[in-house]
Formats: sequence, structure tokens, C-alpha cells
Amino acid sequence: MADTDRLNHSDRHNHSARHNHIGGKEVPAASGATLPLIDPATALPHGTAPLSGPEDVDAACRAAEEAFPGWSSTTPAQRQVALLGIADALEREADALGAAEVTDTGKPRALFLADELPAIVDVLRYFGGAARNLPGAAAAEYTPGRTSVLRREPVGVCAQITPWNYPLMMAVWKVAPALAAGNTVVLKPSDTTPSSATLLARLAAEHLPPGVLNVVCGDRDTGRALVAHPHVRLVAVTGSVRAGQEIAGAAAADLKRLHLELGGNAPVLVHADADLDDAVDQLSSLAFYNAGQDCTAPTRILVARSVHDSFLARFADRAAQLLPGAPDDPHADFGPLANAAQLASVSGLLERLPDHAEIVTGGGPLDRRGYFHRATVVAGVRQEDEIVRSELFGPVVTVQPFADESEAFRLANGVPQGLAASVWTRDHDRVMRASRVLRTGVVWVNTHGTTVSEMPHGGVRHSGYGSDLSLTGLLDYTQVKHVML
Repeated sequence: MADTDRLNHSDRHNHSARHNHIGGKEVPAASGATLPLIDPATALPHGTAPLSGPEDVDAACRAAEEAFPGWSSTTPAQRQVALLGIADALEREADALGAAEVTDTGKPRALFLADELPAIVDVLRYFGGAARNLPGAAAAEYTPGRTSVLRREPVGVCAQITPWNYPLMMAVWKVAPALAAGNTVVLKPSDTTPSSATLLARLAAEHLPPGVLNVVCGDRDTGRALVAHPHVRLVAVTGSVRAGQEIAGAAAADLKRLHLELGGNAPVLVHADADLDDAVDQLSSLAFYNAGQDCTAPTRILVARSVHDSFLARFADRAAQLLPGAPDDPHADFGPLANAAQLASVSGLLERLPDHAEIVTGGGPLDRRGYFHRATVVAGVRQEDEIVRSELFGPVVTVQPFADESEAFRLANGVPQGLAASVWTRDHDRVMRASRVLRTGVVWVNTHGTTVSEMPHGGVRHSGYGSDLSLTGLLDYTQVKHVML
């Protein structure tokens, strides 16, 4: 195993994804092809990543297939030790991971180190413990003279495709349960933000046998080759609805298992009896965190008509005070959008607003280098509007009034996505009705956006199926075998 106990000085200052990680070795793409990496805060290149082709994908999948018998035969205690060691390594190399992450994404360094990295480390430690607590069924006789036993076993080689909004966090959310269950992994990070994933693989190499965790960088064609590879038995992806639909179609040809965490478009129901000051404080922070590039971001705020104008004025005033800035800007509340395409997507939605919609504050990019966009609040929208039905994935929030609880539920459920929602009220009965009626994978009450390692995170409808985190997420990476004696 590689000696990664400490990154050397040059590595700390070169954070781009220079190599794939295949079979325990750092290697370039077989073709020598690379992709440029662009710093979103400057719109300038900062490094390169391998542009992997079918030959690289095949090498990674073969390495994972060869490593599977040995890794799947380890005890849960041995897997726990490995995951705890990786967690310690990430904690120890916080500065290097922060540099890799923020150079690719542009997000504020202080927020990544304070908010994201501790949660990432906790996920690894949680699954280290969960590996030793897989549920099982006691042996029993369900027919005379025959004893039935259930075995819960790993699936095999898992292909995992992660997005650009939380590169390291989403990688760990996928890798940790797969490894804890005894699977091997080929991870393909986003083509624009691969640096922290390749550093994760390098740090993990000290604690894992070669081939257990492989990382191949590349573009959509790289991902397509990975999904189609015959050694892959499960495909897990966090990404857009479009990507999920394409991957589901491709995986069907070989009947691969799927785990899809797709787009969100979270409704927020603010009732007249809610604590408006608390709602404004929390939602104005959460809606624009990570420049709104969060699948659970509170993007559609539905407010009781009697308090709509008051809430809108307070929320827009708070949003107008938020400042986008570079990673090391101490005054920055959020960073740039992750890439030029995402900036164009958000700008396009605002440019196509119908006449009845009103931009209350914000409204466009900053006049400076980089992909910075103002915190924007849009009112007067209608349910059929593109900006309501689309996943915004930017620092943009819509505010709509509702007349009563029934209309609030209709508006909340009236989009294709179903990942998350929140309800703001003091009425316990209303909370219970909302928790039953809202068609989402999670419902928060008088809060929004908090995740914990012990609870599942996943959606319904166009937000996909399968869960990250929790024991439920661990079980998604296992299969059940009935043994009769």
C-alpha cells in the first residue's frame, strides 16, 4: 500500500487531479489526454485532469473485480478499521483537501472546513460502526426438517458517479457504505471538480488493498463506458434527472442495480402562525449556501397570503445583504457558481421570466471575473412557470402566496421532483398532516437542510430512488441470499 501518511510539500500546492487511481497506483489516462480544470472564482485554468477512455475504465473495473473476493471476505471489524483510518487521514489533511475542493468549486474555504469536512469525516466513522451491525434473521424452520438462514452479502463492483456541487462529500456518501458492505468501487467524479476525489483515493490507499477504491476522471463518455462495463453490478449516481434517466436506460441492458439521487426542487411551506423572524433567518442563509447549488436548497418558498408581503420584504432585504466572493474573502457569504454552463443556465432562467414575475432583489451576474451571481428573489410567479418547475441550482429563490393548507400542499407537490420539503408552523396537527401529504423523501419542521449520518437521504418521483446515509443506505449496497439446510 502507498505511503500516504503525509502529503509532501509540492503535493500541498498542486491540487489538480493529475492522475487516475487504479489498482492502488496513480496513472494518467492511457491516451495521455487531459481536461482543463477551471477555477470558478477567476474563470482561469488551474490544472488538468485525465480524460479517461474505455481502456482506463476497463483497467479500473478489472482491478475492482480482482480485489472483490479478498475485500468481500474481510470481517466487518477489518472494514471498520479501514474506514476509521480513512476518516483520520481526511481530518489530518484538512488543509490539502480544502485547497483541492475550493480551487475546483470556488466555495468559501472557511465554510468547507467548518461545515462540510467534519460532516464528511462523521459519515466515514458512522459507516465504520454500521459495518458491524448489519441486520440478519435468526435461523428457523419454516417447513419440517429444513432450516432457513438469510445471508446479507455485498453486490460486487459498484460504479459511482458524483456531481460537482459537493465533490468530496458526495464521494464519501457513496464510497463509505459501499466499502463497509464489502463491495469494491470505481468512482467517477465530475469532470469539472475531480481533485478532492483523487486526493481521497490517495489518502485511502494507506488503508485499503489495491483495487478496492479506484477513481477514473473524465467526461460523460467516460461515465457511459463505466455504466456499461460488464463487471459493474450496481450503479449509484448523484446528478440531474436527465443523467439519471440516461443511466437507468443504459443499466437496464445488463440488469444492473441502480441507486439514483437526482434533482430537487424543495418547497418550503411558511404558515401564518410561523415564527417569521426565525424562518427568515434560517431560510435566507440556507437558500444561498453554496450559491444555492444544493439539491435540498429551499428554492420554492410558499407563504400564507396573510403574511406573504411581510415575509417577502424581510427575506428580500436579507438576501440583498448577502455577498458572493472568492474562497478566501472573509466577507463572502457564498462563492461563485461552479462553472460557466451553470451560470448561463441560471441567467437564462431569469432572462426568460414571464411578464407577471418580478425580480425583487438581485437578478444577474456580478460584473467581475469569475462565475459570480447575485442572491436573487423572484415573486409573482405561477405554478406553470419554468422557474417554478425547474431545479434552479443557483442563488435564486421564488416566493409564492397560498390561500389555505390545501393549496399549499397542491403547490408543494405540483412539480416532478420530490426530494425534500420543510414546514414552518406552531400547529402540531398541521405538521402531522404535512408529513403525510408531502410527496418527498424528507420533511423538516421549523428547520431545513440538516442531514445526519444516522438518517436516510433520498427522494421519490423524479428525484430518484435509493438512500444515501444511514443503515438504509448501507443495505442498498447488499443483496440477500436464502440458504436452506
